[in-house]
Amino acid sequence: MSEPRVALVVGATGIAGVSVSRQLVKAGWKVWGLSRRSRPGLVPSGVESLQADLLDASSVAKALQNVNPHHIFITAWVKRDTEAENIETNSSILRYLFAALDRRGSATSIRHVALVTGLKHYLGPFEAYGKGPKADTPFHETEPRLPVPNFYYAQEDVLFAEANRIGFTWSVHRAHSMFGFAVGNAMNMVSTLSVYATLCKEMKKPFVFPGSVDQWNCATDITDADLVGEQMIWAATNKAGANEAFNVVNGDLIRWRWFWPQIAKYFSLEWEGPTNPPQTLQNTMREWPAAELWQRIATREKLAEADVNELASWWHSDADLGRNVECFADITKSREAGFFNFRSTPKSFFEKVEQYRSASLIPN
Repeated sequence: MSEPRVALVVGATGIAGVSVSRQLVKAGWKVWGLSRRSRPGLVPSGVESLQADLLDASSVAKALQNVNPHHIFITAWVKRDTEAENIETNSSILRYLFAALDRRGSATSIRHVALVTGLKHYLGPFEAYGKGPKADTPFHETEPRLPVPNFYYAQEDVLFAEANRIGFTWSVHRAHSMFGFAVGNAMNMVSTLSVYATLCKEMKKPFVFPGSVDQWNCATDITDADLVGEQMIWAATNKAGANEAFNVVNGDLIRWRWFWPQIAKYFSLEWEGPTNPPQTLQNTMREWPAAELWQRIATREKLAEADVNELASWWHSDADLGRNVECFADITKSREAGFFNFRSTPKSFFEKVEQYRSASLIPN
C-alpha cells in the first residue's frame, strides 16, 4: 500500500485555498486547512480546519502543534498600506509557518512547498503598479525581478532559503486576476462584479465598465482558481514541477469590450463602456451606498450574506480593471513541463456565478 499523502493548505478559506483543498480531498489526501477564520460551509468537507492568526507566531505554533505535513500549499496574503509593510507582513507568514513546524520537528517531513503569487511579479507592487519598470507582454517566467521592492520577491526569498535549509522542493505559481468561489476574499472578481450587477439592477442603473479605456481595449487574461489548484498539485507531485516558477492563466485572451456586454446580458442589464476618468467601483459604492442596499436585497431575497464587504472587493477589481498597461502571461513553460490544463474564461466566470447563486450568496 502506498503511503498516504498529507497536505497543509495555508489560507484554506481563500479563493485559491478553497479550490486546492477541495481537489486534494477528492484525490484522497489527508488535508489540514489553516486560516484566520473558519466560516461554516466554506472549508471544504473532509478538510481538518485549523484556526490561527497567521501574523502571530505563537498562534501559528499552537495551531500546528499536531500537524506533520508532507506537502504545503501557501495561498494566503495580507494587504498593508505600504510595500514595506507588505514585505514584512507577508514574509512573516512564511517565517512563522516554518518556525512552528521546526519547533516540533515536523519540518524535516516536508517534501514540497507550493506558493501562489501573481503578475505583480512583472508589473511591480501596489505602490507603483504598472507605472515604473515592467516586463513586456506576454510575461515570461525568465524575466528578471524588477528593481523595486516587492512582497512577492520577499516571499520567494524566504521559501528558497527554507528549501535550502530543510531540503524540500518548491514551486511558485504566478496567477492573474482570479475567478473563483470564496467569501471574505480580497481578490474575487466574480463575486465583486456579480454584486455590482445586482446593485445596478436594484438601482435601475446601467452596468458601466468601472475601469480604464486601456483595459477596455487591451488584450488580457484571467486565472480560474480551480486551475491554480490543479497546477499546484501537479507541480507538487511531478519532478518537472520541482524548483520552478510557473505562470498560471486560463490559456485564452479576452478584451473587456468583448466580454463586458456578455456579463451585462447574463444579468439582463444595459451596459456602458468606460468613462474618462473611470467611474470606479469604490466611488460608485460610496455614492449609492452599497452596504445599505445590499442589506435590503439580502433580507428580501433571503441571502446567506448581508455584509457586502464579505462578497465584494471594490478596490481590488478597480486596480485590475483600472490599469493603463496591457497585461497577459505566457504559459509555454508549464506546457513544455507537462501541465496542459486550461479554461474558457467566459465559461469560468458564469460557472462561478452559478456557484454563488446555488449558495444563496447572490439572487437567482
